[in-house]
Amino acid sequence: MSALKDKLKADLTASLKSRDDTRLRTIRMALAAVNVEEVSGKEARELSDDEIVKVLTKEAKKRREAAEAFSNAGRTQQAQAELDEQAVLEEYLPAQLSDEELNALVEEAIAESGAEGPKAMGAVMKVLNPKVAGRAEGGRVAAAVRARLSA
Repeated sequence: MSALKDKLKADLTASLKSRDDTRLRTIRMALAAVNVEEVSGKEARELSDDEIVKVLTKEAKKRREAAEAFSNAGRTQQAQAELDEQAVLEEYLPAQLSDEELNALVEEAIAESGAEGPKAMGAVMKVLNPKVAGRAEGGRVAAAVRARLSA
């Protein structure tokens, strides 16, 4: 079993004992999402830590989007609950890249791929995505690449 899944299960037990409802609910949801991913496809398999990070990133993004939708609808209590769940999930994710770090990686990827102009964005993204996996949202990465290639 992966180290991250072990940590999730241990934290589930700890939150159950401490009666931390938000944390308990969020970790249960995360483990359920991991289990669904493990049994999807042709045969069941054990996920690696990197694959679990991808699942948790997807779940955190869902929480962020739901919180935004709830707050736009004037439902602040539900929005706060989603933000609380997102905060718990982010504890298990790698630290997000700062704008400076992201821009440095974009420059590096452009130099590596030899890309010029906005049409070469796909080549840059192909080089850049493995380097930023789980540490920056895809839309943010694409915007940084687009801005750099347009300049």
